[in-house]
Amino acid sequence: MAAPPGLAAGASSGQLLPVTPLLWATMAVLLVAGIAVAGWGMLGHGRSVARAGVRAVVQLGAVAFVITWVVHSLWWTALFVLVMFSVAVRTAGRRMTDAPGWLWAWAAAPIAAGVLPVLALLLGLRLLPWQGLSIVPVAGILIGGALTATSLAGRRALDELTQRNGEVEAALALGLAERDARLEICRTAAATSLVPALDQTRTVGLVTLPGAFVGMLLGGATPLAAGAVQLFVLIALLAVEGVAIVVVLELVGRGLVRRPVQWRR
Repeated sequence: MAAPPGLAAGASSGQLLPVTPLLWATMAVLLVAGIAVAGWGMLGHGRSVARAGVRAVVQLGAVAFVITWVVHSLWWTALFVLVMFSVAVRTAGRRMTDAPGWLWAWAAAPIAAGVLPVLALLLGLRLLPWQGLSIVPVAGILIGGALTATSLAGRRALDELTQRNGEVEAALALGLAERDARLEICRTAAATSLVPALDQTRTVGLVTLPGAFVGMLLGGATPLAAGAVQLFVLIALLAVEGVAIVVVLELVGRGLVRRPVQWRR
């Protein structure tokens, strides 16, 4: 059976999906459905889904316009990556803690600790060309992974300490240092933040075909080359997110990232 004309045209031009009015209409319907389910399905996130969808449209439109000239200059590329990093720090920090002041800025530590060594290694070994078109997407993938790990680990660690505050006090009474007492309680919960990356790596090729792999295939790369790049991305994300989680735990253990009601001694 022949493919629909729109799909055939999209496939022949190297597109995963044909960008037609039907695609935009379908996205609008899916967004409305997501808002309805999140709002009326006892999740309480209808407005959050709506805001996220609108922001995604605006931000992707702006990025698509800006990136066409940003990638032609290494200085503008560096600035663009710095903007991505700053937004990630703000987002992850606010997800972790609502304490007043600048405690959220500590999110810069786990994100930088995870991303910078990997990015420096790639650039230093010339595995990643010194070109904006290569640096921006790779940096974005790594920063995005670190953001997710940081926000999840921070929230889970602080939630665990809030719920099990009595156990922290008991550990302190037994003579443990404050850092050790907190880590003893929250380490396991924070460590589960690595599970999504682990599951994605374990099931790649069997459950999902990630974007880098599919994108390279559509761009004309061989399956071997596409698979090698995607494998590197997954392994790099495991390293980046693992480092980010360890740093978050240290920050929480030392009381540098906390909730307003926690550890007022």
